[in-house]
Amino acid sequence: MSDVVVVGGGLAGLVAARRLAESGADVTVFERESRVGGRVRSHRVDGYTHDRGFQVLFSAYPAVQRELDLDALDLRYFTPGATIARPGERSVLVDPRRAPTNALQTLFNGDVTFGDKLRLFTLQRELAGRSPEAILDRGGTSTRAYLERVGFSKQFVENFAAPFYGGITLDRDLETDSMVFEYTFKMLSEGRIGVPAAGMGAIPDQLAKRAEMAGATIETGTAVSSVDPSSTEAVLTVDGETVVADAVVVAADPPAARDLTGLGSIPTEARSCVTLSVARQSRTGLPTGKRLILNAGESGPNQVAPMSAVAPEYAPSDATLYSATFLGDREESDETLFESVRETMASWYPEANLADLELVATDRVPFAQFAQPPGFRAGLPTVDDPDGPVFLAGDYTRWSSIQGALESGRVAAEAAVEELER
Repeated sequence: MSDVVVVGGGLAGLVAARRLAESGADVTVFERESRVGGRVRSHRVDGYTHDRGFQVLFSAYPAVQRELDLDALDLRYFTPGATIARPGERSVLVDPRRAPTNALQTLFNGDVTFGDKLRLFTLQRELAGRSPEAILDRGGTSTRAYLERVGFSKQFVENFAAPFYGGITLDRDLETDSMVFEYTFKMLSEGRIGVPAAGMGAIPDQLAKRAEMAGATIETGTAVSSVDPSSTEAVLTVDGETVVADAVVVAADPPAARDLTGLGSIPTEARSCVTLSVARQSRTGLPTGKRLILNAGESGPNQVAPMSAVAPEYAPSDATLYSATFLGDREESDETLFESVRETMASWYPEANLADLELVATDRVPFAQFAQPPGFRAGLPTVDDPDGPVFLAGDYTRWSSIQGALESGRVAAEAAVEELER
């Protein structure tokens, strides 16, 4: 039986561990934090569920369908579409096929043109005929340039695409490769977005349980400081001790993976965000239902998500929880950002009394995603780029997403098994 070490207990590492264990390998996962999950985590604060950064699960992602038990996650879904807000003004934009009760509001939405609505339907049909893998090979231009080339209006780009895709890619300027737009737009058209009833942290918890059931051992609070490969094995330094393995899967975050492997092709230019959970001591929420609220104004958070409207389990029975996200590194204090959230939400909903809004938790995520400029995929490392029996598992071998992380774990495990069988 081969000894395989997986460095990192994020989504990619946990998928790799399960698949390696199922192949018959003796697998140990070393995770430096006290719990698994990497960038996908949740914690409870005074009865509220606070996710680390605003994250959602795309149900149509191929790797999500393959690697997760969605029924067991007990997903709670957002209504397709969004509320577009600015001081004193709100409008609704939804897919009328999937949210027919809001069709008239979408028809008369003045924040985008009638031509934009037709282009959205045309794009849905066009992308429906392309496989996800084929879309990965497209792109090469910015999302903004792509939308302009396809014919979307400036209104659509600024009022909807910038805040909506700013929330997905943490890039409100829309300089991210258009491949990411096409891929996620296809997934949104063919599936739904949601969160587990127990929070996004339920995803790595499920993956860890499945890896352990397959025979993998997971050791948290255990740091790997070096990986030195030869042609047939690798020597690791784990909490100051020497560990020898037949193969190693490095599934650490991009900066740590670059340090451990010496691969300069691992991207380390980060996109950051700050997410605040804010609550009201009332079960009466803002009239956005289960739709995201996109900020079409010039200040405040990029978007606000009505978390307890979507997943009542996120808040006590007598309270309402929202998640507000600012893009980039923010120098302001938590309290200053909270006041900005309160003022912005009050300007969107002047009829609501938000005096009782309170700050529950704040998460500053300095490395939420790696930057994905036009053509970025051509420079990414492959899973077998490191020397010796060392393999990479991380979204930075695919693209920055839960899909990329889950898929990379599978690909890395398959490459490691093939090498061990030689």
